[in-house]
Amino acid sequence: MSRRVSLKEFQAGLASRLKAAATEAAPSAHLGFEAGGEHWLAKLDSSGEVLQVPTIQPVPLTRKWFLGVANIRGSLFGVSDFGAFLGRPPAARGPEARMLLIGQPFGVNCALLVSRLAGLRNVADYTPEPAGERAMAWSPSAWRDKDGRLWRELDTEQLLGQRDFLEIAAH
Repeated sequence: MSRRVSLKEFQAGLASRLKAAATEAAPSAHLGFEAGGEHWLAKLDSSGEVLQVPTIQPVPLTRKWFLGVANIRGSLFGVSDFGAFLGRPPAARGPEARMLLIGQPFGVNCALLVSRLAGLRNVADYTPEPAGERAMAWSPSAWRDKDGRLWRELDTEQLLGQRDFLEIAAH
């Protein structure tokens, strides 16, 4: 018979494995995800925790991409739809949608709603893409995988410092 593991034990084990992977892995290890029909990569040490999408309470008079706040273990997190923030289609709230708690490593309770996770990626296996005209301070690099898909890097610390991202009041 298999040993039963509580959700708390499972999450703690997963968090420790991700932390170990982040410290042991080469600097090229990233967490892959999709948002707004695009492929994104976030460094493991700044990508924070990944959760299923909880109940999100809307906040009036905010931008359309700011979905509201969610209670995560007793703390409120501001939740933004990353695809909608990019001006792309919003994430469908299906079974593959996930929430990335990107602000935790920086002491900020901020989360991104993404369409789906794509797992761990090693950019050493990808071809670097020259900086294009769409280059943003919070997306400093891009790569192409062997199938020709473009993967953009998300620098979460830079994103959290962007005025456009921080100002959630509707205009």
